[in-house]
Amino acid sequence: KDPIKFPDFIHSQKRDPFTGKQEPDNVWDFWAHAPEATHQITWLMGDRGIPASYRHMNGYGSHTYQWTNAQGEAFFVKYHFKTNQGIRCLSGEQAAELVGKDANSHQTDLLQAIERGVNPSWTLYVQIMPAAEAADYRFNPFDLTKVWPHADYPLQRVGRLVLDRNPDNVFAEVEQSAFSPNNFVPGITASPDKMLQGRLFAYADAQRYRLGVNHTQLPVNAPKATKADNYGRDGVMALRNGSRHDKNYEPNSYQGPAETGIALGAPKAVSGYTGTHEAPAHTKDDDFFQAGELYRLMSEAEKQRLVANIAGGLSQVTLEDVIEKNLAHFHAADADYGKRVEEAVRALRDA
Repeated sequence: KDPIKFPDFIHSQKRDPFTGKQEPDNVWDFWAHAPEATHQITWLMGDRGIPASYRHMNGYGSHTYQWTNAQGEAFFVKYHFKTNQGIRCLSGEQAAELVGKDANSHQTDLLQAIERGVNPSWTLYVQIMPAAEAADYRFNPFDLTKVWPHADYPLQRVGRLVLDRNPDNVFAEVEQSAFSPNNFVPGITASPDKMLQGRLFAYADAQRYRLGVNHTQLPVNAPKATKADNYGRDGVMALRNGSRHDKNYEPNSYQGPAETGIALGAPKAVSGYTGTHEAPAHTKDDDFFQAGELYRLMSEAEKQRLVANIAGGLSQVTLEDVIEKNLAHFHAADADYGKRVEEAVRALRDA
């Protein structure tokens, strides 16, 4: 939930600079010092951590966004893309067998399904919170490590996403695509979500470094329903270059495109402190409650697989203190959860 921690989190999960492999010591050491990750770990190590295919998994916006209606009223929303193919997952053993046969199994499945005309689809739902309710909600609604209970904010159906064509050129249409959460349409804007605020800058900056300053002119990133009419021109790999008559500033006296000044979303009231300070707490800003709730929703078989997945990695950690810190998180989430993980880790380390 803190954008400054995100690069470190990614480093801990990726290949170690010396061994070139993902290392349990790095993975679990970071989590040992990030108790807010306990809910995510419970998802990741559970059944849904290994989807059977891209077609059989849900997608989530994770962040909180702001919507503004025609009357200028502001609402905070979360996006949910629910697969219409049904949820299907693999066990660790099934995944190991599958990846041994086809390391690109998910890509193969999606490619072949669309080529056969079996076009996968997802129904888009949103949860909608009136902006006035955010300040007094029982936990911080902009905390990326939390989910909003559906009992509080039920899913509202919006539409459907369908994949009905494979790209003819993966490099041009996939590798050069430049997604950024600051590409908004009128009526949708950012919320005070701290991780989203960090990504508004970081993603666009990464695209400029990766693809160049003119990446929005590439066909895959250019608008399809209209033509971009602005003063962007020239520069490295530009597809648009102005003539001698075109101006490169605004406002001007030459009938070029002009800023409308129309608000793209409702304004946000800003209050509080700047600089390093303790974040104000809501009544249930707790790092472990939702992880425990998720664990208690699982069937006995799901719990057994979750515990086995966690213990398989955590038992390989060399620092006993890191193991103890992580075990404390699972105990804090649910007594049975912590007990089972601890027993499984000890059994593997004593074997």
